[in-house]
Amino acid sequence: MAEEEKEKLPQDSTRRKFLKAGALAAAGFMIVPRHVLGGKGFLAPSDRLIIAGVGIGGKGESDIKSFYESGKADIGFLCDVHDSRGAVTRERFPKAKYYRDWRELFDKEHKNFDAVSVSTPDHNHAVTTLAAMQLGKHVYVQKPLTHDIYEARVLTDAAKRYKVVTQMGNQGASGDGVRQLREWYDAGIIGDVHTIYSWTNRPVWPQGIPWSTNKAEVPKDLDWDLWLGTAPYKEYVNKLVPFNWRGWWDYGTGALGDMGCHLLEAPFSVLNLKYATDVQASVGSVYVDEFKRGYFPESCPPSSHVTLNFPKTNKTKGPVTVHWMDGGIQPVRPDELGPNELFGDGGNGTLFVGTKGKMMCSTYGKNPRLLPTSRTEQVKVKQTLARVPGSDAGHYAQWVEACIAGYGKKEVSSPFEIAGPLTEALLMANLAIRGYDIQKPKADGKGFDYPGRNIKLVWDNANMRVTNFEDVNQFVKREYRQGWSLKA
Repeated sequence: MAEEEKEKLPQDSTRRKFLKAGALAAAGFMIVPRHVLGGKGFLAPSDRLIIAGVGIGGKGESDIKSFYESGKADIGFLCDVHDSRGAVTRERFPKAKYYRDWRELFDKEHKNFDAVSVSTPDHNHAVTTLAAMQLGKHVYVQKPLTHDIYEARVLTDAAKRYKVVTQMGNQGASGDGVRQLREWYDAGIIGDVHTIYSWTNRPVWPQGIPWSTNKAEVPKDLDWDLWLGTAPYKEYVNKLVPFNWRGWWDYGTGALGDMGCHLLEAPFSVLNLKYATDVQASVGSVYVDEFKRGYFPESCPPSSHVTLNFPKTNKTKGPVTVHWMDGGIQPVRPDELGPNELFGDGGNGTLFVGTKGKMMCSTYGKNPRLLPTSRTEQVKVKQTLARVPGSDAGHYAQWVEACIAGYGKKEVSSPFEIAGPLTEALLMANLAIRGYDIQKPKADGKGFDYPGRNIKLVWDNANMRVTNFEDVNQFVKREYRQGWSLKA
Protein backbone atom coordinates (compact mmCIF):
# COMPACT_ATOMS: atom_id res chain seq x y z
CA MET A 1 0.00 0.00 0.00
CA ALA A 2 1.35 3.45 -0.95
CA GLU A 3 2.36 5.66 1.96
CA GLU A 4 -0.10 8.40 1.02
CA GLU A 5 -2.91 5.84 0.89
CA LYS A 6 -1.88 4.40 4.23
CA GLU A 7 -1.97 7.81 5.86
CA LYS A 8 -5.49 8.50 4.60
CA LEU A 9 -7.01 5.37 6.10
CA PRO A 10 -10.13 6.24 8.08
CA GLN A 11 -9.37 6.71 11.73
CA ASP A 12 -13.02 6.23 12.67
CA SER A 13 -12.68 2.46 12.39
CA THR A 14 -10.10 2.36 15.16
CA ARG A 15 -12.01 4.85 17.29
CA ARG A 16 -14.95 2.46 17.41
CA LYS A 17 -12.70 0.02 19.24
CA PHE A 18 -12.26 2.65 21.92
CA LEU A 19 -15.95 3.33 22.28
CA LYS A 20 -17.41 -0.19 22.50
CA ALA A 21 -19.14 -0.82 25.80
CA GLY A 22 -20.78 -3.69 27.38
CA ALA A 23 -24.55 -3.93 26.99
CA LEU A 24 -26.23 -5.40 23.95
CA ALA A 25 -29.95 -4.70 23.87
CA ALA A 26 -32.67 -5.41 21.34
CA ALA A 27 -32.29 -1.89 19.99
CA GLY A 28 -28.56 -2.38 19.33
CA PHE A 29 -25.34 -1.33 21.05
CA MET A 30 -25.10 1.19 23.84
CA ILE A 31 -21.96 3.26 23.29
CA VAL A 32 -20.01 4.24 26.43
CA PRO A 33 -16.78 6.27 26.26
CA ARG A 34 -13.72 4.22 27.27
CA HIS A 35 -12.79 6.69 30.03
CA VAL A 36 -15.97 5.62 31.80
CA LEU A 37 -14.91 1.99 31.64
CA GLY A 38 -11.47 2.45 33.13
CA GLY A 39 -11.32 5.91 34.70
CA LYS A 40 -9.18 8.85 33.72
CA GLY A 41 -6.14 7.83 31.71
CA PHE A 42 -7.43 4.26 31.16
CA LEU A 43 -6.11 2.59 28.04
CA ALA A 44 -6.80 -1.04 27.26
CA PRO A 45 -3.56 -2.85 26.33
CA SER A 46 -5.00 -3.96 22.98
CA ASP A 47 -6.01 -0.47 21.87
CA ARG A 48 -4.27 1.97 19.59
CA LEU A 49 -3.06 5.28 20.98
CA ILE A 50 -5.06 8.37 20.09
CA ILE A 51 -2.75 11.41 20.01
CA ALA A 52 -3.46 15.14 20.11
CA GLY A 53 -0.67 17.17 18.52
CA VAL A 54 0.00 20.69 19.84
CA GLY A 55 2.39 22.47 17.50
CA ILE A 56 2.16 20.64 14.17
CA GLY A 57 4.59 22.41 11.88
CA GLY A 58 8.36 22.01 11.61
CA LYS A 59 9.53 19.42 14.11
CA GLY A 60 5.96 18.86 15.22
CA GLU A 61 5.13 17.81 11.68
CA SER A 62 7.81 15.11 11.61
CA ASP A 63 7.04 13.99 15.18
CA ILE A 64 3.36 13.44 14.44
CA LYS A 65 4.15 11.61 11.21
CA SER A 66 6.58 9.35 13.09
CA PHE A 67 4.01 8.51 15.76
CA TYR A 68 1.54 7.47 13.10
CA GLU A 69 4.14 5.44 11.23
CA SER A 70 4.72 3.37 14.36
CA GLY A 71 1.59 1.52 13.22
CA LYS A 72 0.01 1.73 16.66
CA ALA A 73 -1.18 5.34 16.87
CA ASP A 74 -3.90 7.45 15.34
CA ILE A 75 -3.84 11.22 15.15
CA GLY A 76 -7.14 12.35 16.59
CA PHE A 77 -6.63 16.10 17.08
CA LEU A 78 -4.33 18.81 15.80
CA CYS A 79 -3.61 22.24 17.21
CA ASP A 80 -1.51 25.17 16.02
CA VAL A 81 -1.70 28.94 16.38
CA HIS A 82 -0.41 29.37 12.81
CA ASP A 83 -2.72 27.77 10.25
CA SER A 84 -0.34 27.71 7.29
CA ARG A 85 2.49 26.34 9.42
CA GLY A 86 0.45 23.21 10.06
CA ALA A 87 -0.95 22.82 6.56
CA VAL A 88 1.05 19.70 5.65
CA THR A 89 0.05 17.86 8.81
CA ARG A 90 -3.59 18.82 8.41
CA GLU A 91 -3.58 17.52 4.84
CA ARG A 92 -1.88 14.32 5.96
CA PHE A 93 -4.51 13.68 8.66
CA PRO A 94 -7.73 15.19 7.29
CA LYS A 95 -9.98 13.43 9.80
CA ALA A 96 -8.17 14.93 12.79
CA LYS A 97 -10.18 17.79 14.28
CA TYR A 98 -8.27 21.08 14.27
CA TYR A 99 -8.00 23.72 16.99
CA ARG A 100 -5.95 26.87 17.39
CA ASP A 101 -6.02 27.05 21.19
CA TRP A 102 -4.80 23.95 23.06
CA ARG A 103 -6.84 25.01 26.08
CA GLU A 104 -10.05 24.73 24.08
CA LEU A 105 -8.89 21.41 22.66
CA PHE A 106 -8.19 20.00 26.13
CA ASP A 107 -11.45 21.35 27.53
CA LYS A 108 -13.68 19.97 24.79
CA GLU A 109 -11.92 16.79 23.74
CA HIS A 110 -9.99 15.44 26.73
CA LYS A 111 -12.20 12.35 26.91
CA ASN A 112 -11.35 11.48 23.31
CA PHE A 113 -7.55 11.21 23.27
CA ASP A 114 -4.90 9.45 25.32
CA ALA A 115 -1.67 11.31 24.75
CA VAL A 116 -0.31 14.70 23.72
CA SER A 117 2.67 15.69 21.59
CA VAL A 118 4.01 19.18 22.40
CA SER A 119 6.19 20.90 19.82
CA THR A 120 5.66 24.60 20.46
CA PRO A 121 8.35 27.25 21.06
CA ASP A 122 10.19 26.61 24.33
CA HIS A 123 8.37 29.24 26.39
CA ASN A 124 5.03 27.43 26.09
CA HIS A 125 6.21 23.84 26.67
CA ALA A 126 5.58 23.69 30.41
CA VAL A 127 2.03 25.07 30.63
CA THR A 128 0.78 22.82 27.84
CA THR A 129 2.54 19.73 29.14
CA LEU A 130 1.46 20.11 32.75
CA ALA A 131 -2.16 20.66 31.73
CA ALA A 132 -2.04 17.45 29.69
CA MET A 133 -0.57 15.45 32.57
CA GLN A 134 -3.19 16.79 34.94
CA LEU A 135 -5.78 15.28 32.61
CA GLY A 136 -4.02 11.93 32.88
CA LYS A 137 -2.53 12.15 29.40
CA HIS A 138 0.81 10.68 28.40
CA VAL A 139 3.14 13.33 26.96
CA TYR A 140 5.92 13.61 24.41
CA VAL A 141 7.68 16.99 24.53
CA GLN A 142 10.26 18.40 22.17
CA LYS A 143 13.63 19.40 23.57
CA PRO A 144 14.47 21.27 25.66
CA LEU A 145 11.84 20.05 28.08
CA THR A 146 11.18 23.59 29.36
CA HIS A 147 12.30 27.20 29.14
CA ASP A 148 13.05 27.65 32.87
CA ILE A 149 14.67 25.52 35.57
CA TYR A 150 11.61 25.82 37.80
CA GLU A 151 9.37 24.52 35.02
CA ALA A 152 11.62 21.49 34.49
CA ARG A 153 11.48 20.62 38.18
CA VAL A 154 7.67 20.97 38.17
CA LEU A 155 7.27 18.64 35.18
CA THR A 156 9.71 16.08 36.59
CA ASP A 157 7.72 15.92 39.83
CA ALA A 158 4.38 15.92 38.01
CA ALA A 159 5.32 12.88 35.91
CA LYS A 160 5.64 10.84 39.11
CA ARG A 161 2.52 12.28 40.68
CA TYR A 162 0.20 11.80 37.71
CA LYS A 163 1.74 8.46 36.69
CA VAL A 164 1.81 9.08 32.95
CA VAL A 165 4.35 7.94 30.35
CA THR A 166 6.72 10.75 29.41
CA GLN A 167 9.37 11.20 26.75
CA MET A 168 11.48 14.17 25.63
CA GLY A 169 12.23 14.54 21.93
CA ASN A 170 15.98 13.93 22.06
CA GLN A 171 15.83 10.85 19.88
CA GLY A 172 19.51 10.02 20.27
CA ALA A 173 18.62 8.69 23.72
CA SER A 174 17.14 5.68 21.91
CA GLY A 175 20.09 5.25 19.56
CA ASP A 176 22.55 2.37 19.37
CA GLY A 177 25.45 4.81 19.67
CA VAL A 178 24.89 5.83 23.27
CA ARG A 179 24.45 2.20 24.27
CA GLN A 180 27.76 1.30 22.66
CA LEU A 181 29.43 4.16 24.54
CA ARG A 182 27.94 2.90 27.81
CA GLU A 183 29.16 -0.64 27.16
CA TRP A 184 32.71 0.55 26.41
CA TYR A 185 32.75 2.68 29.53
CA ASP A 186 31.21 0.03 31.79
CA ALA A 187 33.84 -2.43 30.54
CA GLY A 188 36.57 -0.03 31.68
CA ILE A 189 37.99 0.55 28.21
CA ILE A 190 38.81 4.25 28.78
CA GLY A 191 39.09 4.19 32.57
CA ASP A 192 37.41 6.83 34.71
CA VAL A 193 35.96 9.78 32.80
CA HIS A 194 36.64 13.12 34.44
CA THR A 195 36.18 15.61 31.56
CA ILE A 196 33.62 16.00 28.77
CA TYR A 197 33.68 18.35 25.77
CA SER A 198 30.56 19.01 23.67
CA TRP A 199 30.39 21.52 20.84
CA THR A 200 28.00 22.73 18.14
CA ASN A 201 27.94 25.02 15.12
CA ARG A 202 24.62 26.41 16.35
CA PRO A 203 23.19 29.01 16.33
CA VAL A 204 22.17 28.86 12.69
CA TRP A 205 19.73 31.72 13.31
CA PRO A 206 20.53 35.35 14.26
CA GLN A 207 21.81 35.99 17.80
CA GLY A 208 23.63 38.87 19.44
CA ILE A 209 21.39 41.41 17.70
CA PRO A 210 18.97 44.17 18.78
CA TRP A 211 15.20 43.67 18.77
CA SER A 212 13.61 45.03 15.64
CA THR A 213 12.01 48.47 15.91
CA ASN A 214 10.03 47.95 12.70
CA LYS A 215 6.47 46.88 13.43
CA ALA A 216 4.97 44.45 10.97
CA GLU A 217 1.49 43.26 10.15
CA VAL A 218 0.48 40.02 11.83
CA PRO A 219 -0.26 37.33 9.23
CA LYS A 220 -3.98 36.73 8.97
CA ASP A 221 -3.61 33.04 9.75
CA LEU A 222 -1.50 33.57 12.90
CA ASP A 223 -2.96 34.14 16.38
CA TRP A 224 -0.13 36.31 17.71
CA ASP A 225 -1.52 36.56 21.24
CA LEU A 226 -1.72 32.78 21.53
CA TRP A 227 1.77 32.40 20.05
CA LEU A 228 3.11 34.73 22.77
CA GLY A 229 1.35 32.69 25.44
CA THR A 230 3.33 33.00 28.67
CA ALA A 231 5.80 35.56 27.27
CA PRO A 232 5.56 39.34 27.76
CA TYR A 233 3.46 41.14 25.17
CA LYS A 234 5.36 42.67 22.26
CA GLU A 235 4.26 43.90 18.88
CA TYR A 236 4.72 41.42 16.06
CA VAL A 237 7.95 41.69 14.05
CA ASN A 238 9.07 39.91 10.92
CA LYS A 239 11.53 37.02 10.91
CA LEU A 240 10.70 35.82 14.41
CA VAL A 241 8.07 33.20 13.55
CA PRO A 242 8.39 30.34 12.79
CA PHE A 243 12.12 29.70 13.44
CA ASN A 244 14.24 32.60 14.68
CA TRP A 245 12.52 32.87 18.08
CA ARG A 246 15.24 30.46 19.31
CA GLY A 247 17.68 33.35 19.65
CA TRP A 248 15.51 35.47 21.97
CA TRP A 249 15.40 34.83 25.72
CA ASP A 250 11.67 35.55 25.99
CA TYR A 251 10.91 32.52 23.81
CA GLY A 252 13.98 30.35 23.25
CA THR A 253 16.98 28.97 25.07
CA GLY A 254 19.69 29.56 22.48
CA ALA A 255 22.14 27.00 21.16
CA LEU A 256 22.23 25.19 24.50
CA GLY A 257 18.49 24.58 24.42
CA ASP A 258 18.48 23.62 20.77
CA MET A 259 21.40 21.18 20.71
CA GLY A 260 22.40 20.51 24.32
CA CYS A 261 19.79 17.80 24.84
CA HIS A 262 21.14 16.01 21.76
CA LEU A 263 24.85 16.35 22.51
CA LEU A 264 24.95 16.04 26.30
CA GLU A 265 22.45 13.19 26.57
CA ALA A 266 25.26 10.69 25.95
CA PRO A 267 27.46 11.92 28.84
CA PHE A 268 24.44 12.01 31.15
CA SER A 269 23.53 8.46 30.18
CA VAL A 270 27.06 7.03 30.26
CA LEU A 271 28.10 8.69 33.55
CA ASN A 272 24.69 8.97 35.23
CA LEU A 273 25.09 12.72 35.72
CA LYS A 274 22.27 14.59 37.45
CA TYR A 275 22.53 18.14 38.79
CA ALA A 276 25.53 20.46 38.47
CA THR A 277 27.12 22.19 41.47
CA ASP A 278 28.50 25.29 39.75
CA VAL A 279 28.85 26.95 36.36
CA GLN A 280 30.88 29.67 34.67
CA ALA A 281 30.72 31.11 31.18
CA SER A 282 32.37 33.38 28.66
CA VAL A 283 30.45 34.70 25.66
CA GLY A 284 31.25 36.08 22.25
CA SER A 285 31.29 39.86 21.83
CA VAL A 286 29.51 41.96 19.23
CA TYR A 287 31.07 45.36 18.56
CA VAL A 288 28.90 48.05 16.97
CA ASP A 289 31.64 50.67 16.68
CA GLU A 290 35.30 51.17 17.58
CA PHE A 291 35.79 49.92 21.14
CA LYS A 292 32.01 49.97 21.59
CA ARG A 293 30.57 46.64 22.56
CA GLY A 294 26.91 46.11 21.72
CA TYR A 295 24.51 45.47 24.55
CA PHE A 296 21.60 43.23 23.54
CA PRO A 297 20.31 41.51 26.71
CA GLU A 298 17.13 40.28 25.01
CA SER A 299 19.13 38.20 22.56
CA CYS A 300 21.28 35.12 23.18
CA PRO A 301 24.98 35.70 22.37
CA PRO A 302 26.58 34.61 19.09
CA SER A 303 28.86 32.12 20.85
CA SER A 304 29.71 30.85 24.32
CA HIS A 305 31.95 28.53 26.32
CA VAL A 306 30.34 27.18 29.48
CA THR A 307 31.98 25.02 32.13
CA LEU A 308 29.76 22.92 34.41
CA ASN A 309 30.97 20.86 37.37
CA PHE A 310 29.08 17.75 38.47
CA PRO A 311 29.56 15.74 41.66
CA LYS A 312 30.80 12.16 41.72
CA THR A 313 28.26 9.59 40.56
CA ASN A 314 27.98 5.83 40.88
CA LYS A 315 29.76 5.64 37.51
CA THR A 316 32.73 7.90 38.32
CA LYS A 317 35.52 8.00 40.90
CA GLY A 318 35.32 11.75 41.32
CA PRO A 319 33.64 14.91 40.04
CA VAL A 320 33.15 15.51 36.32
CA THR A 321 33.79 18.74 34.40
CA VAL A 322 31.67 19.37 31.29
CA HIS A 323 32.71 21.96 28.71
CA TRP A 324 30.02 23.26 26.34
CA MET A 325 31.00 25.31 23.29
CA ASP A 326 28.71 26.84 20.67
CA GLY A 327 28.86 29.30 17.80
CA GLY A 328 31.49 27.21 16.01
CA ILE A 329 33.97 27.12 18.91
CA GLN A 330 35.60 23.71 19.31
CA PRO A 331 37.99 22.14 21.84
CA VAL A 332 41.57 21.28 20.95
CA ARG A 333 41.72 18.15 18.82
CA PRO A 334 42.87 15.15 20.84
CA ASP A 335 46.37 13.90 20.02
CA GLU A 336 44.98 10.42 19.31
CA LEU A 337 42.91 11.73 16.39
CA GLY A 338 44.60 11.70 12.99
CA PRO A 339 45.24 15.12 11.38
CA ASN A 340 42.68 14.53 8.63
CA GLU A 341 40.12 12.59 10.65
CA LEU A 342 36.77 14.18 11.39
CA PHE A 343 36.37 15.52 14.92
CA GLY A 344 32.84 14.60 16.00
CA ASP A 345 30.77 15.12 12.87
CA GLY A 346 32.56 18.33 11.94
CA GLY A 347 30.16 20.91 13.26
CA ASN A 348 29.04 19.02 16.37
CA GLY A 349 30.36 16.35 18.68
CA THR A 350 31.10 15.03 22.14
CA LEU A 351 34.47 13.86 23.53
CA PHE A 352 34.92 11.73 26.66
CA VAL A 353 38.30 12.01 28.39
CA GLY A 354 39.16 9.11 30.70
CA THR A 355 42.16 8.05 32.72
CA LYS A 356 42.99 5.26 30.27
CA GLY A 357 41.76 6.66 26.97
CA LYS A 358 39.19 8.67 25.06
CA MET A 359 36.03 8.10 23.05
CA MET A 360 33.82 10.40 21.00
CA CYS A 361 30.58 10.52 19.09
CA SER A 362 28.60 12.69 16.70
CA THR A 363 25.22 14.38 17.16
CA TYR A 364 22.58 12.15 18.81
CA GLY A 365 25.40 9.90 20.08
CA LYS A 366 25.82 8.49 16.58
CA ASN A 367 29.03 7.03 15.16
CA PRO A 368 30.72 6.20 18.49
CA ARG A 369 34.50 5.83 18.18
CA LEU A 370 37.36 4.94 20.46
CA LEU A 371 40.57 6.93 20.03
CA PRO A 372 42.73 6.25 18.17
CA THR A 373 39.87 5.32 15.83
CA SER A 374 41.62 2.07 14.87
CA ARG A 375 40.63 0.78 18.33
CA THR A 376 36.94 1.00 17.45
CA GLU A 377 37.08 -2.24 15.46
CA GLN A 378 39.83 -3.85 17.50
CA VAL A 379 38.16 -3.62 20.91
CA LYS A 380 35.32 -6.06 21.49
CA VAL A 381 33.04 -5.95 24.54
CA LYS A 382 29.94 -7.95 25.37
CA GLN A 383 26.62 -6.35 24.48
CA THR A 384 24.88 -5.82 27.79
CA LEU A 385 22.20 -3.30 26.86
CA ALA A 386 19.12 -4.05 24.79
CA ARG A 387 18.79 -1.94 21.65
CA VAL A 388 15.67 0.03 20.82
CA PRO A 389 14.14 -1.34 17.60
CA GLY A 390 14.86 1.22 14.90
CA SER A 391 17.59 2.87 17.02
CA ASP A 392 17.07 6.65 17.31
CA ALA A 393 14.19 6.52 14.80
CA GLY A 394 12.48 4.08 17.17
CA HIS A 395 12.22 6.77 19.86
CA TYR A 396 8.66 7.51 18.70
CA ALA A 397 7.35 3.96 18.54
CA GLN A 398 8.98 3.23 21.90
CA TRP A 399 6.88 5.96 23.52
CA VAL A 400 3.69 4.91 21.72
CA GLU A 401 4.09 1.32 22.85
CA ALA A 402 4.87 2.36 26.43
CA CYS A 403 1.72 4.50 26.50
CA ILE A 404 -0.40 1.61 25.27
CA ALA A 405 1.14 -0.70 27.89
CA GLY A 406 0.49 1.83 30.65
CA TYR A 407 2.60 3.69 33.20
CA GLY A 408 5.57 1.72 34.51
CA LYS A 409 5.06 -1.25 32.19
CA LYS A 410 7.63 -0.49 29.47
CA GLU A 411 10.90 1.44 29.48
CA VAL A 412 11.36 4.67 27.57
CA SER A 413 14.74 6.25 26.84
CA SER A 414 14.16 9.85 27.92
CA PRO A 415 11.44 9.99 30.60
CA PHE A 416 11.18 13.21 32.55
CA GLU A 417 13.08 11.66 35.48
CA ILE A 418 16.10 11.70 33.12
CA ALA A 419 15.14 14.54 30.77
CA GLY A 420 14.31 16.89 33.65
CA PRO A 421 17.79 16.94 35.26
CA LEU A 422 19.43 17.09 31.83
CA THR A 423 17.32 20.11 30.89
CA GLU A 424 17.99 21.76 34.24
CA ALA A 425 21.76 21.48 33.71
CA LEU A 426 21.49 23.20 30.33
CA LEU A 427 19.28 25.94 31.72
CA MET A 428 21.67 26.41 34.63
CA ALA A 429 24.41 26.95 32.04
CA ASN A 430 22.17 29.59 30.51
CA LEU A 431 22.07 31.35 33.89
CA ALA A 432 25.79 32.02 33.55
CA ILE A 433 25.32 33.24 29.98
CA ARG A 434 22.44 35.55 30.90
CA GLY A 435 24.27 36.78 33.97
CA TYR A 436 26.91 38.19 31.65
CA ASP A 437 24.50 40.95 30.58
CA ILE A 438 23.28 42.03 34.01
CA GLN A 439 24.47 45.60 34.45
CA LYS A 440 24.64 47.91 37.47
CA PRO A 441 25.28 51.69 37.36
CA LYS A 442 28.75 52.61 38.56
CA ALA A 443 29.03 54.52 41.84
CA ASP A 444 30.23 57.63 40.02
CA GLY A 445 27.29 57.46 37.58
CA LYS A 446 29.63 57.03 34.63
CA GLY A 447 28.80 53.82 32.83
CA PHE A 448 28.01 50.37 34.18
CA ASP A 449 29.56 47.44 35.99
CA TYR A 450 28.81 43.84 35.02
CA PRO A 451 29.03 41.80 38.24
CA GLY A 452 27.96 38.54 36.57
CA ARG A 453 31.04 38.37 34.35
CA ASN A 454 34.20 36.45 35.21
CA ILE A 455 32.66 34.70 38.22
CA LYS A 456 31.53 31.16 39.04
CA LEU A 457 27.86 30.69 39.94
CA VAL A 458 27.36 28.32 42.88
CA TRP A 459 24.14 26.33 42.69
CA ASP A 460 21.86 25.29 45.58
CA ASN A 461 20.00 22.48 43.88
CA ALA A 462 17.48 21.76 46.62
CA ASN A 463 16.28 25.36 46.63
CA MET A 464 16.89 26.01 42.92
CA ARG A 465 18.91 29.16 43.37
CA VAL A 466 22.37 30.61 42.83
CA THR A 467 23.84 31.44 46.23
CA ASN A 468 26.50 34.01 45.29
CA PHE A 469 24.81 36.25 42.69
CA GLU A 470 21.18 36.96 43.52
CA ASP A 471 20.37 38.94 40.38
CA VAL A 472 20.56 35.89 38.15
CA ASN A 473 17.88 34.02 40.09
CA GLN A 474 15.21 36.02 38.28
CA PHE A 475 15.79 33.65 35.35
CA VAL A 476 15.22 30.48 37.36
CA LYS A 477 11.49 31.14 37.40
CA ARG A 478 10.22 33.89 35.12
CA GLU A 479 7.01 35.83 35.56
CA TYR A 480 4.29 34.70 33.17
CA ARG A 481 2.11 37.16 31.33
CA GLN A 482 -1.22 37.84 33.03
CA GLY A 483 -3.72 35.11 32.33
CA TRP A 484 -1.12 32.32 32.26
CA SER A 485 0.07 30.19 35.17
CA LEU A 486 1.75 26.91 36.01
CA LYS A 487 -0.39 25.33 38.70
CA ALA A 488 1.32 22.18 39.87
